[in-house]
Amino acid sequence: MARKSNDLKVWMAVAACVGLCGLNTGCQVHVAGQTLPSPYYLDDDVQYFPAGPENKLANETAALKAAREEAKARR
Repeated sequence: MARKSNDLKVWMAVAACVGLCGLNTGCQVHVAGQTLPSPYYLDDDVQYFPAGPENKLANETAALKAAREEAKARR
């Protein structure tokens, strides 16, 4: 009988350790529509995205301009 109670205590201790470790890990969470960062967000690598052209549709704008000029030349 004493062995069963000791086994139960060991399993409870293991479960408590796993539970505490699970609470202390840093992961991104979603709460009430907000994405909250992990505790390690200050140590994350910074990604740099260079500035692109102001007009995101530069190719489309150039194509439309060329089409207008071609239509004007046909008249």
